Parts: sequence; structure tokens; C-alpha cells
Amino acid sequence: MRPFEDWDQSPVRNMLYGVAFVVVVSSLGVMAYMAQGWSLADAFYMVVITVYTVGFSEVRPIDSPVLRAITVALIVTGCTGMIFLTGALVQAITLSQVRSVLGLHRMNRQIEQLRDHVIVCGFGRTGAMLARELRSAKTPLVILESSAERCAEAREQGYLCLHVDAAEEQALETACIRSARTLASVVSSDAANVFITLSARALNADLQIIARGELPATEKKLLQAGANSVVMPAHIGAEQVASLILFPAIAGMIQSSDRRRQLEVDMRTLGLDIEVVLAAEGSRYVGHTVEEIERMALSTFFIVAIEHAGSGRVERPSPGSIVQAGDGVTLLGRQGRAENVRFFDSPG
Repeated sequence: MRPFEDWDQSPVRNMLYGVAFVVVVSSLGVMAYMAQGWSLADAFYMVVITVYTVGFSEVRPIDSPVLRAITVALIVTGCTGMIFLTGALVQAITLSQVRSVLGLHRMNRQIEQLRDHVIVCGFGRTGAMLARELRSAKTPLVILESSAERCAEAREQGYLCLHVDAAEEQALETACIRSARTLASVVSSDAANVFITLSARALNADLQIIARGELPATEKKLLQAGANSVVMPAHIGAEQVASLILFPAIAGMIQSSDRRRQLEVDMRTLGLDIEVVLAAEGSRYVGHTVEEIERMALSTFFIVAIEHAGSGRVERPSPGSIVQAGDGVTLLGRQGRAENVRFFDSPG
């Protein structure tokens, strides 16, 4: 049994006890009046106006010692129960507000202490997945979300989340953008991502900004607004499906859920990406050796595996291995997936 000192820590429990006490007292009062010959309606009315201290006139005269004793007892116990119940209700409302204010103050202090952190704008499906991956990699982050429902969901999951419009400079300042390492703008609106990118770049010229774009035309606008990298979910999704179809041996090796998730977390922790790309017909890298390609790409990535078209067999390439058109090439390199893919695109 909990000690008495915990009594004031459970206003909900206090309210339940208060309700139960008032119901019991009122029921006993009704039965006592009915035992003196009153009807149920008169007895119930008398109990209600007495317990709630309304003070209307009695429906029947209180002209006997028994009726007076019942009424006095009802006044003392009923009013006491109502006072206790009202106090518990006020306590519950006040405590909830105090906890909310204290929670916000504590969260703001934690955000102010962040350094070299990541700001995630948007807690939709992409933002939630990104936040989960960053937390798995033990990367400090703060989320900016304009939806109160999603913000509450993020806080319930233990994230630092501000209920703000990420496009506003004051919101970015509150998220300590000047001391942040990276900002990821992954809201569902292309226009919002452009505005967020513009605001973020104006506040921190050295910030790495990764923005999400839905329409192909948005990529150029985001880059002009100051984004370092642009992620096109539809484009990436199509590439992943294509890699499963075209290069099943490599895809099967790195696409299994548990193995891939852990691999991606480990790679991101080191600032690396691993991906499968198609060596397109006409690319300037087709026909060159692995060593030559890595040198031409200024060592921004390394080729760790090759699946020749139609072979169904993964080869660990030597420096002299030649990449042919249609090959599936597994790249390991710095984060910036779109840049790696472009190395193997056809110029046309």
C-alpha cells in the first residue's frame, strides 16, 4: 500500500474517491428520508439541494428530531464530500497544466544545450522513419512539426519536438539552428521545403541542408534555395525496385530487412551510404576499370561489388575489373546518394 504522502500525487484517484463518497452519502440520505415516509422524488430532491448547498426551500417541513438529525448529517458529510471532490477536480486541472508548462520548459532547456545536432522538419511518415534511424545511431536531434497531433505523437515517443512552423525563422532559432550540424526538411509540401531551406540557409551558411522534393522541377529550386542535397522519394523508390528486378543477387544480399537496417545504421554513423546503381549505356565510366573509375570520381565512392547483366552472380571486383553497360554496381561512399547515381548516368 502506498504511503499517505503519495495522496496528493493522484488527483484522478482522489476524484474517484470523492465521487464514490458523495454517491454513498447521497444514497444513504435518500433512503433515510424515504424511511421517514418521503417519496423517492422528494427525498432525492432534498438530498441534491442539500449536498450541493443550493439553499432552496425544503419540499417538506423538517419538523422532527429524526429529520433534523438526517439533514444535519447530510449537510456535514455531503458538503464535505463535494468540497473534497471539487478540490480534486481543480487539482487535476492545475496539475495537468503545471506538468505541461514544466515539460515544455525542460524540453526547451534540453534543446538549448544541443550542439552539432540534426533538425528534422516534419514528423510524417518520412520524418518518423528518419528520426528513428537517427536515434538508433545515437545522433542528437530535434523535430519541428506544425501539426499538434503529430507533435504530441513525437513527444510520446521520447523525441524533442517543437509545435511550430519550420518555415519561420523564430522556430529555427528556437531549435538552435546556428549550432546545428544538419537540417533535414522532409515535409510533404515542396513549397514548404523551399521556404524552410531558404530560411535555414539565411540563418546558418555552414549548415548541411537535405531537402525532400516530390516533383522533378522542385530539385533545381531547392538547390538554388541553398540545399546541399535533394532527396526524391519516388525516384529512390523506383531505383530500389529496379535494383531488385535487374540485380537480384546484390539486392538479395543487402536488402534483407534486419541486415540492411543494421548495415544502413552503421554506414550512416560513419557518414557513408551503400547503394546499387545501373551502369547506363553511354556513361563515361562504362568500359573503364574499377581503379580508373574511382580515380575519375575523385574517390568519392568505392566499388565494392559488381553483378554483370544477366549473370545472377556477385563479383568482388579487383582494381582491374572492367565495368560494362548494364552491370549492377554496388557503391560505398560519402552520404549524397544522388551524386553517386549521376556518376553512372548516361550523358544524354
